[in-house]
Amino acid sequence: MAGTNPSGTVQDVASKGEVPERYIHKESDRGALNAPLMAAPVIDIGLFSSGPELEKLRHGLQSWGCFQAINHGMSTEFLDEVRQLAKQFFGLPMEEKLKYSREDEMEGYGNDMVLSDQQILDWTDRLYLTVCPQQSRRFKYWPTNPERFREVVDEYTANVKLISEKILKAMARSLDLDESSFLNQYGERIQLDARFNFYPRCRNPDLVLGVKPHADGSAITILLQDKEVEGLQFMKGNEWFNAPIIPGALLVNVGDQAEITSNGIFKSPVHRVLTNSERERISLAVFYLPDSDKEIEPLEKLINETQPRLYKTVKNFVGLYFEYYQQGQRPMEAARI
Repeated sequence: MAGTNPSGTVQDVASKGEVPERYIHKESDRGALNAPLMAAPVIDIGLFSSGPELEKLRHGLQSWGCFQAINHGMSTEFLDEVRQLAKQFFGLPMEEKLKYSREDEMEGYGNDMVLSDQQILDWTDRLYLTVCPQQSRRFKYWPTNPERFREVVDEYTANVKLISEKILKAMARSLDLDESSFLNQYGERIQLDARFNFYPRCRNPDLVLGVKPHADGSAITILLQDKEVEGLQFMKGNEWFNAPIIPGALLVNVGDQAEITSNGIFKSPVHRVLTNSERERISLAVFYLPDSDKEIEPLEKLINETQPRLYKTVKNFVGLYFEYYQQGQRPMEAARI
């Protein structure tokens, strides 16, 4: 049945031990944990006023499409609390979590949208919340248990919004543009969505993927990784690389909408998540999304004879995105000229 997962949550499926057919990827799509480590840069975002750090940023986003951000203003203790609350929420009894079940929409607790009977399901449960603009918050999906959950999500995402704006200004300056170039295009009514991910242990991790290969439909995504358990991989060329865990760092990646705005200079990287037979894993992704009424297109100053315009003008890219994503296709193909 489209819209819901016929077998309930993945946590429920995992507790039975067997891996149902719906989750099994064909052999060529399966992940290998022994991939090399990626070499995306570690960037001190407190040094964005300096040329070398901007140069490092530009190079990292051109070659890897991502970087690890340190000195972002949030303490490791606070980040640990965010992770702890996520773990506590996913550890609650099922009937408690089901109070926040998503209905026929993105928001809420549960599995990903199921759009067709052919779709191979991801080995993940998630809690998806729109956090910004504030008037869009739907508190029926915001857990009141654990007790500090709402308060901490509010504080964390307010910080992430400021960090995102700082990064988008630095991205513009790294291309010798006015620092507000990206922000102006994305509009004042930007949207921030938070996705808490829970990857249960899997008896046969070689058969499933926590998240299938995809690039993000955001402008940028800021990810708080699990503190101890790896699993995130990025593709460069035709090879997969493991994303290392760097204590205290936030992993930042370009989304499709910033690739369009930068006229293809910055790359929106394809990434996926592997599962683990020994340990469960959590993460928290916050997506910075342009106002859906704004037209997104390559910035005029980045189009010239040597770098012709690569993308059409798009509007409400996220709507297009999910349709393509669940079919295992890249929505960027629809935006290319």
